[in-house]
Order: sequence, then structure tokens, then C-alpha cells
Amino acid sequence: MEQAEIGLVGLGVMGAALALNIAEKGHRIAVWNRTGAVTEAFHAGAGALAARIVPTQSLTDLVAAIRPPRAVILMIPAGEAVDQQIAALRPLMGPDDLIIDAGNADFHDTERRAATAEAAGVPFLGIGVSGGEEGARHGPSIMGGGPKAAWERVRPVMEAIAARHQGTPCAAWMGPGGAGHFVKTVHNGIEYADMQMIAEAYGLMRDGMGMSAAEIADVFAAWNEGPLRSYLIEISAAVARASDPETGAAMLDVILDAAGQKGTGRWTAIEAQHLATPVPVIEAAVMARNVSARLNERRAGEAVFGPGPQPLGGALTLADLEGALIAGKILCYAQGFGMLAAASVAQGWGLDLSAAARVWRAGCIIRSDMLDPMAAALGEDPARNLILSPAFAALLQRHQGALRRVTASAALNGHGLPALSSGLAWFDLMRSARGTANMLQAQRDFFGAHGFQRLDGKPIPHGPWGKHM
Repeated sequence: MEQAEIGLVGLGVMGAALALNIAEKGHRIAVWNRTGAVTEAFHAGAGALAARIVPTQSLTDLVAAIRPPRAVILMIPAGEAVDQQIAALRPLMGPDDLIIDAGNADFHDTERRAATAEAAGVPFLGIGVSGGEEGARHGPSIMGGGPKAAWERVRPVMEAIAARHQGTPCAAWMGPGGAGHFVKTVHNGIEYADMQMIAEAYGLMRDGMGMSAAEIADVFAAWNEGPLRSYLIEISAAVARASDPETGAAMLDVILDAAGQKGTGRWTAIEAQHLATPVPVIEAAVMARNVSARLNERRAGEAVFGPGPQPLGGALTLADLEGALIAGKILCYAQGFGMLAAASVAQGWGLDLSAAARVWRAGCIIRSDMLDPMAAALGEDPARNLILSPAFAALLQRHQGALRRVTASAALNGHGLPALSSGLAWFDLMRSARGTANMLQAQRDFFGAHGFQRLDGKPIPHGPWGKHM
């Protein structure tokens, strides 16, 4: 039997979709799943693509089915399971055989695994794959991390299966070690924030403007024809328009308002704190999901403090909401790219921020028309914050008034907008040449003798606090 070009372990939703994608693009692939019946069922259901899929019933058979030097993709849950799979697979492989973790890994784990592989003289890649099941099947966004030479070995396959933006594959090497998985983590943090801001706009339309789900669907569909054109706005229109097959009611009106999460947004917020880089919109989105799960406390809060969001009374227009989302989206992405820049310096990765933006233009969950000009702006001056680039500074000048009106009216009428409000607060801090941290420094010096710098540069290390020092 002809040997496969590449192997894959793990035939869950994402693994199965990716394997079919690889086979569809003309590459012969060997597959293995811990449960043999799953492997057989997958192969039997692959239709015409089954001819390019080699099902195997053991790791030994999997390795034997792949042409050396081998490459095996792991599509299994993050954490200890990946370490166990690597430990089981590596003794069966040669020194030039490549293991690729393409799951949602914590980049610290990827850094550790990369260091272990390097010390053993064997290749290892950590690849971020975004786009959900649909993306994995028909073209995801792929963010590679690890040795450049190892990436080059599998680049033809990765580019073949990736999404395309105007003919360009959305697959690229981000940097060594855990760089690929870190870029994917920040992608997911931005995803959390983008979704939360859309949900906040939805809430204002539903509770503040009294609009039905169908009317809201029309608004999202109209926004998807303008600057906000993106996958998330597109699907927001679709879910708002859907009906519950059991009751006939709007689907959104029968869904419990308690959001789930797999933790990648939380990883982004945690790493941002370690890097001392501000991502308040992402942090607010994570917080909002956590609060959404506290159903009993929220109900008790409404009972104590009165009814929740109130009608806006014509205080806002749909144009205001659109402008607020445009501004919020720019601020959110600027924070995400700022975090990537900080991590690149801290880890010595040499991340190409423009390349990250280009990879996100298609296939992934946060794909958006804004990413093309963002990639251009980051390419012109990678060290410049995105909000200071001429194109996005002009957009913020145009829409910051809408963001202010939306957040102010929402606050006055009891609508919680954690993500949009956090974005505005960060923006106002970023545009203030003199802030209020001088008070913080004085307080720190008063109780802890931490010292401070003077505006005039004179070498006076402490304030005149006298006996209190």
C-alpha cells in the first residue's frame, strides 16, 4: 500500500475535519484514534476521500503507514493528554520525524515541549489552528511556531489546507517555540472581546430600544455591508434571525444567558498581566462571561436593586451603535496587537505583527474587513500603536463621539457595557499626556519610600512627608 505523506492522531470534531481537508487537497493521510471504532467509522464515512485516508489501529501501524521523514499532527485536548501522546509516539519515530501539536495549547506547555524536543535533537511544532469545525474542514487560519526548518517541511500541506484571502494562504510561521500558540491565544482573546461588544450592542437594541430579534437581525445584516463586515457580525445576523423549531419563538429568546468558555480568553488575560500590557476590553469580556454564569446572584441583585436595563427613550440611534462598535473594535485589536508586541520582546520571538494580521484575514473566527488595513498599518510601522496610525486614528476621531454617547446613555439607564466602556476608558488614558499616576507615586512614596521622578528632573528621591516617612 502506498504510504501516507502525513499522519494525524485524534478524530474528534476538529481532527476529523482537518483530516478530510488534507485528503481533499490531494495529500494522502494516515489516521489513528484511541477508540478504533471511531477510526473505522470515520474512514467509512469519508466517501470518495477514503481512498486518500489510511485508517490504522495502533500507533505502531500509524508510524509505519507514513513515508519518512514523518510528520504527525496531534488534534487532542490540551494539557497532560498531549504529553502522554508525545511520550507514546516519540519512541516509535525516527530522529527526523516531526510531531505537530495543532490543538489549543497553553503556549507555556508548547515552550516546554519545544525545549525538550530541542534537547533531544528531534523536531516539534506548535501550531495554532482557528476557524472551528467549518474552518478546519474547508480552510482554517494557521499560525505556526517552532523551528523554521520544521515549518518549511510541512508548509506546502499547511498552505494547501489553509483559508485564502485574495489567493494568499492564511498560514504562516510566527516564530520559534510557543509563538504560534501564543498568537492563537491572543486571537481567542480578541474573539472573546469582539463577541462581547456585539452582545452589548444586541442588548441595547433588545432592552434599550425594544427591538425584536428579527429587527436586530436586519440591523446586523446591514452592518455587515459596511465597515463592520466580518464573520462574527454575519453570524450574529443569522442567529438573531433563527427560530426555535419547538416553539417557533426567536431562538435567541429561548437561550439561557449563561456563557460557556474553554479558557483561552482567560489565558490571554492572565498573560497580559504577566507582560504588564493592558488589554482591558479582553479582560472585561472574560469577566462578563464569568458574571453571566452567576444566575442566582444576578437574580438576587435585581430583586434588591430593582429592575435591570431600562428603555433608552430615543437617546441613541442605530448609527450611534454602529459607530461605537467600529471604535470598540479598533481599540480591542490595538490592545491585542500591543500584547503580541510585548510578548515578542519578552520571549525574543521577533513576531511579525503584520503577518499575524494577514493570517487572520480569512478562515478564523475574527476574520474581518478591517484586518487588511490593519496589516498595512502594522507593516508600515510595527512599533506604532495601531490607534496612532493615520487610517485608524481618523476612524477613531470620527466614531469616538458615538462610543461616548452609547456608554454614557447605557450607564444612565442601567445597561452594563463592560467591553465598550473599558475600551473607552483605555482610549481616554492613551490620549492623555498627563494622567493621574503622580498621585499613585506620591502615595507609594508616602507609605513605602518607593521614590518617584520629578517633572523637572531634579534628583529628589522622596517627598516632604516628614515623620510619616
